[in-house]
Amino acid sequence: MHHSARPCESRDPVSCNWNWIPAFAGMSGKVMAALAVLIATAFAPAFAQEQGKEQVKIGTGYGLAFLPIYICQEMKLVEKHAKAAHVDVRVSYQHFLSIELLRAAIDSGDVDVGPFGTAALLDAWQKGKGTDKQVFAVSGLTSMPLTLLSNQPNEKSFSDLTADDHIAVPTATSPQMFLLQLQSEKAFGQYDRLQKQTVVSSHADSIAALVQHNDQGVGPVTAYFASPPFTQFALRDPTVHSILTSADVMNGKFSFLIMGATKAFIAAHPQVPQVIAGAVDEAAKLIHDDPRRAAQIYLTYEPSGSLSGSVLEGIIRDIKDEFGSPVYGVQTLADFLAKHGQLKSAPQSWKDIVAPALANSSSS
Repeated sequence: MHHSARPCESRDPVSCNWNWIPAFAGMSGKVMAALAVLIATAFAPAFAQEQGKEQVKIGTGYGLAFLPIYICQEMKLVEKHAKAAHVDVRVSYQHFLSIELLRAAIDSGDVDVGPFGTAALLDAWQKGKGTDKQVFAVSGLTSMPLTLLSNQPNEKSFSDLTADDHIAVPTATSPQMFLLQLQSEKAFGQYDRLQKQTVVSSHADSIAALVQHNDQGVGPVTAYFASPPFTQFALRDPTVHSILTSADVMNGKFSFLIMGATKAFIAAHPQVPQVIAGAVDEAAKLIHDDPRRAAQIYLTYEPSGSLSGSVLEGIIRDIKDEFGSPVYGVQTLADFLAKHGQLKSAPQSWKDIVAPALANSSSS
């Protein structure tokens, strides 16, 4: 009876070549043993070389903020910078659907390096203090601008918001939420003034509510704190306009995502933070110099039926200067969180929460 070939599920060409199996059927034990030694000897150097490499497991999420990571993965930039630093690394990337799962993976050691919002990084730095699980920044990732949008024609600035407004944010602990608190303290003298007017909503639902004036259960959403590319999507509607940006709140750039790693990992791999920072900076240079190529790489990793290459290229051109290894606004946010009891104590300097490789960068 004819049997069809077994499908191969491995990418290893040796494992996938099933035709060699019958050739062993008539061999004696001595010949088999000799052949086994020969095969083991042939593959031992490559196996030993691979085992001897420093393993770097990088966690990532989904969205435009992760563009530098996609470029690092596509162009093997971490490996490139490691080689230049005479460090032999084996890099792997793992995607996570939620930031909670990713942080748990970092805490357990299943992932070595992963993204944090600035507030989340400060929290992890504080909670792990004095232990090997204390988290430090190893590289910035992006400071892409966050924009508070409104569909109310009479609202021209943040101070024009009223008690009737409802503001959509992606999560209750998103950078947008902390920016709202910072600006509320500036504008109204009360950091939690808008707390009860804030609605947690997905980007898609927030745009639909803002554009269509839908009710989200607490009243119609009249404002939405957006990030690219959702900012650009929402602004296509003529009734939507900007009333505040993260740069307005922070008087400059503000880190949206920062790559962090535990004290234990940094101690065991002291050169890796500098390697990762260098790789991120090279990815940032590509984004700045060649937005079209950056868009192509992004869509390779996150194909989209609604986002064309040309549209994405335009969005990337708008934010091409917002990627790189420096971190921004860390001290400002740390002092604010400590003041209001959301952080036990602020670091004396932003340098206290970064790996040595970032200490001389243009961070703040």
